[in-house]
Amino acid sequence: MAGFSELVKTFEKTKGYIRDFFICGFRIRGDFQQKSSRTYDDERRRAESWLGGVLQYDDSVRGRQVFLSVDSSRIPENPLYQMYAAKSFTANDIRLHFLLLDLLADGEARSLNAVMELLVTEYGAEFDPQTVRGKLREYAAEGLLTAEKRGNAMFYRLTETEKVLRLRENPALAEAVRFFAADDAFGVIGAEMLHEAGLQNDIFLRKHNYIVHTLEDSILPVLLAAMEQKCTVTLRAYSARLDADDREGRAFEAVPMQIIGSLQTGRRYLAAYIPAEGRFHSFRLDYLGALRQGAVFPDYDRIYSEYLALSRRVYGVSFGAPQGGADAEPLRLTVRADTETEPFILQRLVREKRCGILTQERAGQYTLTFDVIDPNEIMHWAKTLIGRIVSVEGGTAALRERFADDIRRMQAMYGGAAHDDLP
Repeated sequence: MAGFSELVKTFEKTKGYIRDFFICGFRIRGDFQQKSSRTYDDERRRAESWLGGVLQYDDSVRGRQVFLSVDSSRIPENPLYQMYAAKSFTANDIRLHFLLLDLLADGEARSLNAVMELLVTEYGAEFDPQTVRGKLREYAAEGLLTAEKRGNAMFYRLTETEKVLRLRENPALAEAVRFFAADDAFGVIGAEMLHEAGLQNDIFLRKHNYIVHTLEDSILPVLLAAMEQKCTVTLRAYSARLDADDREGRAFEAVPMQIIGSLQTGRRYLAAYIPAEGRFHSFRLDYLGALRQGAVFPDYDRIYSEYLALSRRVYGVSFGAPQGGADAEPLRLTVRADTETEPFILQRLVREKRCGILTQERAGQYTLTFDVIDPNEIMHWAKTLIGRIVSVEGGTAALRERFADDIRRMQAMYGGAAHDDLP
C-alpha cells in the first residue's frame, strides 16, 4: 500500500482541493460524498502541511470544519504560494535534474547527443535518450533552459539568471521585485525570485489582499493568449453547491472576451461567448479548472463588437438568464437624500451608479434609472440604502416581490414597532 506523501503529481489536483476546502465553503468530512474518507483525510493533511500556520478548526454541530484564518492585510507573502512547490517527482527525476544543471552550468550550449555522452563519461549515469530529451524540452518550456536550433539538431544551454542573483546587489531592483511579489496577478513569480536571491518582502503590505487569486494564475496565461490570438478555449466550470449535479464540473467551449474584476468582492471573472448556446456568460475564475486553447474563432471580431455593446448594459458581471434575461424593464430606484446634512449620500449615488442615470426629482429626492440586462445585480447594492428608498419600480415582478418580501422578513425579524416599549 502506498504511503502518504505531501506532494502531488499535478497542480490542478492541488488547486481543486484547495478550492473545495476554502473557496466553496467551510466543509466537513461528510460533505465530500464524491470521494472516499481516506482521500479526504489525505488531502486535508496535505493542505495542513502547506498551510499549517494559517489553518483554524471549528467543531460545529455538523462536525469539524477546516478553514483559512489570516489577516490578508498583514502578510508579507501569500501562503497559497506554497502549493506551487508541492509537485511530486521520481528518483530519476531528481537525479537527472541535478546532473543536467551541473553539466550545463558552464553556459555552453549542447545537443542531446553531447548531453548523453557527458552523463555517461562525467557522471557514470545512463538514461534513456527519450527521457533526457523529454526533460530538456520540459525545462526549455519552463524557462530553465534556452533552446536553439542549429541545422537539424536542437542545442540547450542554461538560461541566464544573473539578474535574479544580483537582487542583493541592487536595492532598487529588489524593491521593485518585492512590490511585484505582493501583486495580485502572478505575484508568485516575484516571490520565487526573492526566494532564489535569499530575500523576502519586508516592505509592502496590501490593505485588500485577495490571496485566492493565486489559484487563477495557472489559467490566466491561457485565457490571455486565447484573447490575443482570437481563439476558443475548452474549460471546466465547477459549482460551489454541495447538492449540485455537476460536482465534477461542466465542460464548455467558450470564446474569451475579457477578464473582469469586482470592486466589491475582489473576485475575478471571465466574460466569454458560448457558441453552442449563442449567448454571453461570466465564469468565476476560481471556479474554473484546467483550460485548453482551441482553434481560431472565425467570427471573433463581430462577436467582440457585440460584447462591447452589450457590456454597457451590465451592472456587474451577469449577462442575464439564458432565456428572457434581456427582457427586463428599466429599473427605477427613488432615494431620499438631504444634500445639506448628508452630502455623502449623493456622493455615493454619483460614485456607485455605474451605468445608471441619476436625476433629481425634487429637493432631497433622487431617482436612479438602470437599463441593464440583469437588474437583480443592482438590488444587492440597493439594499445598502434601506431606510432611504422611496420606491422601486420596473425591473421584473419577481425582483420587486423579492425586495418587498425581504423588507417584510426583516421587519418580522427585528419586530418593527411591536417592541418600542422595551427598555
